Amino acid sequence: MSRPYVLLSVAISADGFIDDVAPQRFPLSNAADFDHVDQVRAESDAILLGAGTVRRDDPRLLVRSTVRCAERTARGLPEHPLKVVVSGSGDLDPALRLWQRGGGKLVYTTDDGARAARDRVGDLAEIASLGTGIDFAELVDDLARRGVERLMVEGGTCVHTEFLKAGLADEIRMAIAPMLIGQAGAPRFLNPDDFPGGPARRFHLEDVTRLGDVAVLRYFPKITSENG
Repeated sequence: MSRPYVLLSVAISADGFIDDVAPQRFPLSNAADFDHVDQVRAESDAILLGAGTVRRDDPRLLVRSTVRCAERTARGLPEHPLKVVVSGSGDLDPALRLWQRGGGKLVYTTDDGARAARDRVGDLAEIASLGTGIDFAELVDDLARRGVERLMVEGGTCVHTEFLKAGLADEIRMAIAPMLIGQAGAPRFLNPDDFPGGPARRFHLEDVTRLGDVAVLRYFPKITSENG
């Protein structure tokens, strides 16, 4: 059984931030980039977020285009990809839009967090415990057993960091917005960590696409310029 193809999707400012410190989500992307992200969602079997991002952004995690939804159902797929939330504590708000809108929902948590998750959203999502902690390799293997072949990871910082730290990312889709945030408390794409290969490891840059004033870079972390 092979693991799903894992694509990390992130929009960042030119100085490396994914949001500002205001309570409302800061709009880094433009309409053309949002539409392209929608296409990537439509091509995915599952979309994964950390619980912190779910609380902060209150996303729907739906395919917005009715045409793309129809194309998915014509291929025998659900209208929307499976929504996957990672929460160690299981502290999840059932009133958020993610739980109320279409698509299947799956929560990965710990043994300690499973009871809280079942109490909070057990009627709205399947709850899966990964044991005493969140092992992202085990999580990806479990998604494979569930038939997920293509996983889109939309954040946030801790989740992206864990996928790259564990060497699980096959591709990074990075949209760079022409602005500076510069706030010390604002979240960045990644936390400091011990990544495989460290600073000597170079990703393979597959292509760069211009979408209005946003540059979209596609990096392949598992391929370097040295080994092809």
